[in-house]
Amino acid sequence: MKIFNWTNIRLVFIFGLVLFLYSFAQHRNGDRKLKKSEVVFVGENKLFINPETVNKLLIENNGDASSIRKDELDLNKIEKTINRQDMIEGSDVFVSIDGVLKAVVKQKTPIARVYDGGQSFYIDYEGDKMPLSDNFTARVPLVSGAINRKNNEDLAALFRTIYDDAFLKKNIIAIQIMPNGSLKMFNRNYDYFIDFGRTINVDRKIRNYKAFFQKAVLDSSLYKYKKIDLRFTEQVVCTK
Repeated sequence: MKIFNWTNIRLVFIFGLVLFLYSFAQHRNGDRKLKKSEVVFVGENKLFINPETVNKLLIENNGDASSIRKDELDLNKIEKTINRQDMIEGSDVFVSIDGVLKAVVKQKTPIARVYDGGQSFYIDYEGDKMPLSDNFTARVPLVSGAINRKNNEDLAALFRTIYDDAFLKKNIIAIQIMPNGSLKMFNRNYDYFIDFGRTINVDRKIRNYKAFFQKAVLDSSLYKYKKIDLRFTEQVVCTK
């Protein structure tokens, strides 16, 4: 039996030709320069960071994308550089078929704005610090008082609950953290404050407050109160 017959030789030749053409195409493609760079933001948030700032991270120290060869790109490195930006949650960097270097960027989502002594910053959805932006100010509750390692997780969970709830997000405009860890909340349209107590039984307290609000708003009694006390989970205590 002949191992090297014409059929086998043709197959080897075709296979070698395919490898050569593929290697040649890859080499030619790597030698090509990019056409341009493009930054795309996803999500509903307004832009807290300029697209130009992300674009500078995207093309690194090069003047523009058209001076960059495809084989010089380290997409993983570029992604890590962009993701280290304080206002960015994550990114996906790739080169499109038509030679455009693209970055699809998701910004962090601020859920509270903290005033702590002389500094001010956002708390994002993951509970991390996020700097303020010169481009846009998020409409989130203003938080005064100390946030530390001990209370950060519980407070972040409460801020997320307020952010995700359409009623609370619209009405709760400020939260004061007292020295003993108790919370005071302030409403957008009424003069009373809410004595929320500590961050325990949060869901029960919120349900109680919503039930009270729905009943009180019907008889216009909300304008009479100075304090709404939610510390007792079995009842809502109101002070005129």
